[in-house]
Parts: sequence; C-alpha cells; structure tokens
Amino acid sequence: MTDKVQIIGLMSGTSKDGLDIALVSFDISSKEYSFDLISYSTVCYPSELLDQLNQIETLSARKIFELDKKIGLFYAQEVNRFIEIYHIDKVNITAIASHGQTIFHQPTLGFSTQIGCGTSLAFHTGIKVINDFRNKDILAGGQGAPLVPIGDDLLFKNTAHSFLNIGGFTNISFKREDKMVAFDISPGNIPLNLMANKYDLEYDHEGKIAKSGVLDEVLLSHFNDLSYYNEIAPKSLGTEWLEAEFLPLMEHYNTASAVMRTLVEHEAIQIAKVLNEENLSSVFVTGGGAKNKFLMERLQYYYTGEIIIPAPAIIDYKEAIIFAFLGLRYLMGKPNTNPQATGARKEVISGVLHMP
Repeated sequence: MTDKVQIIGLMSGTSKDGLDIALVSFDISSKEYSFDLISYSTVCYPSELLDQLNQIETLSARKIFELDKKIGLFYAQEVNRFIEIYHIDKVNITAIASHGQTIFHQPTLGFSTQIGCGTSLAFHTGIKVINDFRNKDILAGGQGAPLVPIGDDLLFKNTAHSFLNIGGFTNISFKREDKMVAFDISPGNIPLNLMANKYDLEYDHEGKIAKSGVLDEVLLSHFNDLSYYNEIAPKSLGTEWLEAEFLPLMEHYNTASAVMRTLVEHEAIQIAKVLNEENLSSVFVTGGGAKNKFLMERLQYYYTGEIIIPAPAIIDYKEAIIFAFLGLRYLMGKPNTNPQATGARKEVISGVLHMP
C-alpha cells in the first residue's frame, strides 16, 4: 500500500435522508493521519426503495433480501455516476467502505443489520468493498456502535474537546482520562423530520417552525423522564427504541410546531447535560442538526462551553470520511473499533471484504 490511499466512503444514516458519497485521500506516511476530501455528493433514495425502507417491519424475509440486492445495485450505480461526473480515475481507488442502511439494531440480541449488498456493489463497480462494520464488535461484547469515535480521535482530535453528530440520532465522543468515551445521547433529526412532514416538508429549515411553536412543559417532562437517560454508557439507540418508547409520547399533541419546539428543547437539554457534566469546554458539531440554527441557539443557552461549527462539507460528510477511514484501517490490518466507546471486551478489525 502506498503512502497516499484513496477510498470512497458511503454513509446513509437512520434518517434515510440520502446516500453520502465521499472520495477521501489519506496520507499514511506517518503515525499522524491526514486526509483530503477530494469529491463529495449526496443522492436521495428512489421513492420505491425509500417506501420499502419505511415499511421494513412489515416486509417478509424474501422482500428484505430482495431489497438488500436492490440497494446494493443503487449504491453501485451512484458510485459509478459519481466517478464519471468527477472524472475520477478508478484505478486510483483502493476500495469502497460502505456503512449500508441500518434496518435492525439489536446488540443485546447479538446482531445489527445493514443492507446494501456488498457483493453487488463490488461486482458492478469493479472495486473491492468493505462493509458490515458493526457485527464483529457485537461478537466481542460491544454495542456495534458508535464507530465514529476512532475517526474523531485520529483525524479530528486537534479541533475540539468533544465531537457531536446530530443525524437521525445524536451521538457524542470525547476523551475522559485519555480514554475515548462515546454513546448515543438522544434522538436527533428523525422525530423532528416526522413533524416537518406534517407541513409537507422534508425537514424544518434552520428550525424556523420549531422556533415558532409553544413549548409543551408536560411533553418535555415525559421526554426527559425516559429511562434511557439514566443508563450508564456505553449505550446506543435504534429505531426500535424510538418507535416503542419515544414516538408514542408524540401522538397526542395540539400542533406539530409545539411538538417540534419541545423536541428541540429536549435535545438541547440532554446534549448540554452531558457536555456540562463532563466539563467539556468545546464541542465540534456535524450532521444535519448542525444546520438547525434554533437547536444550536437552545444548546448554547444550556451549554457553558464553545460550539464549533465546521465547514459545510465537513458538517455533511464527516461520517462518510470516517467510514472511509474505517475501511483504510481494515485494509492496513489495524483495529477500527474503540472498545471504550462500544463496550466490547477488546478492539477488533471489523468489516467484511468483497472482491469485484
């Protein structure tokens, strides 16, 4: 492997708001990793695939396997289009590192399932693929999540004292006594987007609808009283928890704007609680929630430290960059998980390789 390695990272989060594609060049000539984000793009799922993903709990096993193949083909088509649009020489791409689309996350039962067939992706692009990054960590006793902290530590450590990503869920990573700690804090964009859908919008731009709403103190209390917030890390959230425990609290409301206003307050309170209790003086915020100005305002209201918002490309593509990095570590034969973050018994080289 040469000192400069180019890997395409693919990321699609639980909010299903699009497939992030990032071509990243890594310099591995020294112990201190560095990277350049060369090209990047986001594409939406076709409506047919999105409809099936949104109904995943009702699909038969046969339909889920069929959807796995369809999403793998969709990923391959979009990667090939990305390579063509940005005039990328495929010969220079070492691998594709694909997160896949999470449909089930049940680490206590021993599994986490991401679909988006790696074999199909490798075959149709002609590029080797690494995917299924979570299950070996689960076999080692971990949550299989979060996986991003190793990238926060090795790629972004000089930017802030902690790292917050607000995607479908909100997760954080930081160092405590020289050990990386990471966990899911709360829901993120999923419930907010569901409420925005009531206005025929995909999301609430800059949090303007939420800001116009009236805070519901009773609903806020119900949110804050959920038992998850008293659990000790490592811990992680999945859509199963959201649907069973969180979303039912939102079913009885006067206006969607009031629910959105209350959701923002709840998330800001829970995030700030962690930041303040851990005495973290700065936080580096990425993911779609970083663009929610009202959420950032409410977070700053409760948080005593500095909120750092990076360049838009990093906000949108940090997770794709880090999954490319996890693929790099796999290819180098180096651990790409952090047991302090996931709760595993040991670090592992996680992932499954698919040759074209």
